[in-house]
Amino acid sequence: MGLFSFTQEIAMDLGTANSIIIHNNKIVVDQPSVVAVENKTDKLLAVGTLAHQMEGKEPPGIRTIRPLRDGVIADFNAAEMMIRGMVKMVNSKRRWFSPSLRMVVCIPSGSTEVEIRAVRDSSEHAGGRDVYMIYEPMAAALGIGIDVEAPEGNMIIDIGGGSTEIAVISLGGIVCNRSIRIAGNDLTADIQDHMGSVHNLKVGTTMAEKIKINVGSALSVLDNPPEDFIVTGPNRMTALPMEVPVSYVEIARCIEKTISKMEAAILAALDQTPPELYADIVKNGIYLAGGGALLRGLAKRFSDKMHIEFKIAEDPLHAVAKGTGIALKNISRFKFLIR
Repeated sequence: MGLFSFTQEIAMDLGTANSIIIHNNKIVVDQPSVVAVENKTDKLLAVGTLAHQMEGKEPPGIRTIRPLRDGVIADFNAAEMMIRGMVKMVNSKRRWFSPSLRMVVCIPSGSTEVEIRAVRDSSEHAGGRDVYMIYEPMAAALGIGIDVEAPEGNMIIDIGGGSTEIAVISLGGIVCNRSIRIAGNDLTADIQDHMGSVHNLKVGTTMAEKIKINVGSALSVLDNPPEDFIVTGPNRMTALPMEVPVSYVEIARCIEKTISKMEAAILAALDQTPPELYADIVKNGIYLAGGGALLRGLAKRFSDKMHIEFKIAEDPLHAVAKGTGIALKNISRFKFLIR
């Protein structure tokens, strides 16, 4: 793909929280899935990190939009602007022409026909000439390094921002899957509600996310516990500033219900699994990918509950994107890609 190549191949992981683009086997864009637009004209002002920095701080003339909700496109125009803006970041050195794009985009395994069409249309409007799609658990399996075409069962759980994808893969196909709209964003919302109801502290999404990263835990007893995190914000009643130390034990209790829902979905997927593949899963273990896999104690909690080893992918945040990049190189070989 030299400077004068007229076709450019990119792989895109369109995520609720972050979107990643792979070009020439390298991650060239890794930015938050946010756009900032002017209210009156709907003119695009910023994409990715710059738009994320404006989130929650916009004056009346500007609004920030997250085009994806629960892993699927919620705002068609904003999604198109975001894809176009991120593709431009890849082509920042090409000033004379825009090459035609061959794209592989990953989508949740529970996507409806309408949701699949929305991704295809947004990608085509943003310049995609050949658009292929791959289901997220399949992409995660490829990114982890699993041979998806082998006659062997592997279970992948991809916990993203908007959805949790649970799938059993064998012979290049998804044998059974569960896609639930409960994931990282729900954990953040739990923390926000908890800080308001228990401490009377008003906390924004960004601060709740910081709490999750610093002291988030799926277990109330950890071998290497993190230090308490100091949260600063206004009192909901008096609007005066407050400082509240938050421990991992407190956060483990407040996100308990959401984690239990994830457990129930995993057990339901295991219940659907044919016995031969179930035996393979017990032998191989279950793989965790996505940002949610980084939550402290999550793999241990699942392992203790289900008596199957849960393994965290080597690079859980980028497993889906890397797998989408592998699919891009094997378009003619992989029959599971969706046109």
